[in-house]
Amino acid sequence: MKKLNKYGVIFAVALMIGTIFPSFLMGAQTASAAEAPEINAAAAFAIEAKTGKVLVNKNGDEKLGIASMTKMITEYLVLEAIKDGKLKWDQKITIDDYSYKTSQNSELSNVPLRLGEQYTVKELYEAMAIYSANAAAISLAQAVSGSEPQFVDAMREKVISWGAKAEDIHLVNATGLTNSDLNGNIYPGSSETDENMMTARDMALVAQHLLNDFPEVLETAKIPTLDFRKGTSDEIHMENWNWMLPGLIYARDNVDGLKTGTTDIAGACFTGTAEENGMRIITVVMNAGDGETNKGARFEETAKMMDYAFDNFEMKELVKKGDTNKALKAINVAKGKEDSVKLVMDTNVNAIVQKDTEVKNLKVTYTEKEGLLNSDKELVAPIKKGMEVGTAQVAPTNDTLGYINGATGQEVKVVTASEVEKANFFVLTGREIKSFFTNLF
Repeated sequence: MKKLNKYGVIFAVALMIGTIFPSFLMGAQTASAAEAPEINAAAAFAIEAKTGKVLVNKNGDEKLGIASMTKMITEYLVLEAIKDGKLKWDQKITIDDYSYKTSQNSELSNVPLRLGEQYTVKELYEAMAIYSANAAAISLAQAVSGSEPQFVDAMREKVISWGAKAEDIHLVNATGLTNSDLNGNIYPGSSETDENMMTARDMALVAQHLLNDFPEVLETAKIPTLDFRKGTSDEIHMENWNWMLPGLIYARDNVDGLKTGTTDIAGACFTGTAEENGMRIITVVMNAGDGETNKGARFEETAKMMDYAFDNFEMKELVKKGDTNKALKAINVAKGKEDSVKLVMDTNVNAIVQKDTEVKNLKVTYTEKEGLLNSDKELVAPIKKGMEVGTAQVAPTNDTLGYINGATGQEVKVVTASEVEKANFFVLTGREIKSFFTNLF
């Protein structure tokens, strides 16, 4: 038998590793975090709704056309007006010439509205939320703010108040239509070719606030079909443009919202939401597939993100109330019986993490409360147990996508771990004498 030279030995060892240990190697791969799917869209974004944890981010900060996903902001302001008593569901709105002419355009998503006729807020809201009726959205915007331009200003202010950057927001109407479809009723300073543009991140932010502040929005958003003005000559059958709802062509269990959008510029867009095992996710796809012509691609790409999110992530407790961390250094105390006080987390911290992975190390960023310490960087006794001294952001060390609001982790209050009483006169005097002689020598 021939002896192997050194190259033959190397080859034999490599062959042995490849044939004897393939299951070991595959096991190591299975244990690693699953990669996010490739999404066929200009932008894609997914978050967990409660915490805002980012799960998928593809071009999430690129400003693109949002089309009728705009109506999520319109829905929010309508629901807010109802909550504040400025509108009522049974309140009647008279249709003006602008809304009437828009409603007669059969190339747009609409329900037919009669000039001078009155419709309830509920009728118009359902038409907007289910059938993406544009003229209905215009009438609601006018009812909330007096005019559509004033409503657009309110839309912009609201989204900025949630943390969106002003430079990432371009809003010119309440519908998401291109201005050329509005019969000359365009926002001052905008052009006939303008339409609304935002980022996928900001659309997810809008959906998060809509769902968390007004969860009842889903009661309408999840309706697959409804007849507008049933039993009248204006009756029209409305089928929800969200084809992932039960009974529709791309139906998926537990999908109950939220809003589609389609224009030549924006392409086919969709903000979706679903809840499984107590975890709700929000997904956004913009200009999915090959553009406006394939209206099903947005649902196929959304399904990929939903599969990925529910298959690979879960809520897990990272911190218990009373836990501390090396990032939470004890604070020196002036005039106290003790010369320092330890810091702890004030509540449990639950976060979205990869399934079947043990969270061993945490990344904790501590931010001290302003105006808390004296000029010597000390707390001054007396100090109560549980006194708030700052906040901490907590996340696993391997978290790379962060949170929708730009935070690096889940925020938690940081408090003092114990009470520190003020030292008596004799103790304080003794300390001053000791400090004097220490500094002297």
